[in-house]
Amino acid sequence: MASEYLTIRDHGNGEYEEKKSRFLGEAVPVSSEEEAAAYVAGVRKKYYDARHHCYAWILGEGSERKKSSDDGEPSGTAGQPILKVIEGSGCTNVLVIVTRYFGGTLLGTGGLVRAYTQAARAALENTEKVRMCLCRQLEVTVDYSALDRLLYELRRQEIEMGETEYGAQVTLRLTVESARVEQLINMITALTSGGASVREVSEGFFPIAAG
Repeated sequence: MASEYLTIRDHGNGEYEEKKSRFLGEAVPVSSEEEAAAYVAGVRKKYYDARHHCYAWILGEGSERKKSSDDGEPSGTAGQPILKVIEGSGCTNVLVIVTRYFGGTLLGTGGLVRAYTQAARAALENTEKVRMCLCRQLEVTVDYSALDRLLYELRRQEIEMGETEYGAQVTLRLTVESARVEQLINMITALTSGGASVREVSEGFFPIAAG
């Protein structure tokens, strides 16, 4: 199982035009084949008067699932070039779809490959990439007397802090990369002289700011 992967945070759009044919690219974060298929269906409905809706997607933390479609364009001139753009970005859990409005002039194999590549690249370049890391969410309960020291150290180490609950003691909710958990727990134990309680809540992939 991969410990991290690169994906996109939000949608991106791009456009390319050649010999009056317009190529509208759209990059979308997706997490399943069903989600990708539903999005493609939505684009087909939105641009119902376009001739082609070519696409490619890569899924899985290890980029293990891939698919591309030429949607009626000559084989290898649309879906594969789009797929290569996604692969070149290093991203996964991404769908890129390029809608073509035919301009009346045939572009030839080379022209099609260039156009679909440029439209896909433009769409991906207009998205924000994010590193997803395998993390654990921890619940740390600590006395008020140790709170300031602990908060200072957590901020210094750039630990992601979520909701804080104030009661008889303070409960902090932290998200930390799995590889750093043991080191963090040791730090908390030492800083609070063993007075803190640490409980693991969940594990999964979470966005982490690139360092």
